[in-house]
Amino acid sequence: MTSERKPTVLFLCTGNSARSQMAEAILRRRAGDRFEVHSAGLAPVPIHPLTVRVLEEAGYDLGGQRSKSVREYFGSMLITHAISVCEAAAEECPRLLPGALRLHAWPFPDPAAAEGDEAARLEAFRAARAAIEERIDAWLREDGV
Repeated sequence: MTSERKPTVLFLCTGNSARSQMAEAILRRRAGDRFEVHSAGLAPVPIHPLTVRVLEEAGYDLGGQRSKSVREYFGSMLITHAISVCEAAAEECPRLLPGALRLHAWPFPDPAAAEGDEAARLEAFRAARAAIEERIDAWLREDGV
């Protein structure tokens, strides 16, 4: 008996510290049985503490997630869906991952760039999480996904 590989989804962002990490955790919980899910950054930085906080408060597991460079994925696997979650990654995605079967651009505002006190910044991270959840849910409802 042969086993069929799950389609691979790679979420891309500039730093792999917020939006792409959120998307990875959300899709993994929503459809990890259907997809192999990863995230990476063009210039990775550590996962933002508020990313961890807003994901944990919504019950998402970040176990095993770390900030990664897109270079880790060059030639290592077939990327079925390369999904950029920021404008910079959307511009670089076709050049960096020319072998990806499908390229998607889902730009979201960067919560790590939010200014103000902790409450205001936390609200920006919660808004990003909610927007990413909505977009992923809509994508999963689409035909052919």
